[in-house]
Amino acid sequence: MGLLSKKDAGLIKDPLADNNPITIQVLGICSALAITAELKAAVVMAISVLFVLGAGNVVISLMRNIIPSKIRIIVQLIVVATLVIIVDQVLKAFAYELSKTLGAFIGLIITNCIIMGRFEAFALGNGPWKSFLDGVGNALGYGVILIIVAFFRELLGSGTLFGFPVLGDSVEKTGLYAFGYENNGFMIMPPMALIVVGIIIWVQRSRNKALIED
Repeated sequence: MGLLSKKDAGLIKDPLADNNPITIQVLGICSALAITAELKAAVVMAISVLFVLGAGNVVISLMRNIIPSKIRIIVQLIVVATLVIIVDQVLKAFAYELSKTLGAFIGLIITNCIIMGRFEAFALGNGPWKSFLDGVGNALGYGVILIIVAFFRELLGSGTLFGFPVLGDSVEKTGLYAFGYENNGFMIMPPMALIVVGIIIWVQRSRNKALIED
């Protein structure tokens, strides 16, 4: 962050903690519930949103003075849809099996509240550089939560990380010592994602009393 001013650095750091889009703004919850049963899927989704939000914020910022106010939402949807199509085609070309696993969820990036929210709240009123930093910061904040949730869900639910056996039944199948742990199938069910996110919110607010609402 040494090359950035304090204000610019804050655009990246704030969404990672005190203004996290998932745990503080409560946005993007649907994907946190849907694709965090596997760590690999969560990482790919996080990278995809990083590209779409970072690039999208820059495009909207560059166009902000020529976009008619009455059709700005339509323009924003066209921009994000174009970027999502690029992500989808790249995944199909280089990671076809993973693209099938993610399925419709890549397409649903178009309706991700975080992306449309940053377009509307920040990119339309700021220059390309600041908009890029804001996009990167919010995408990283989103991605960190997804990866944390997926880490615990896959590890405790399937006994694997990135598909490699680590605990429980998955380790026993390889003939290795399993530490007496049995995989908890409940962890890979969608309700458990909400519980894990809730625990993260509790930990975050217990460490920073300023986040606790009166």
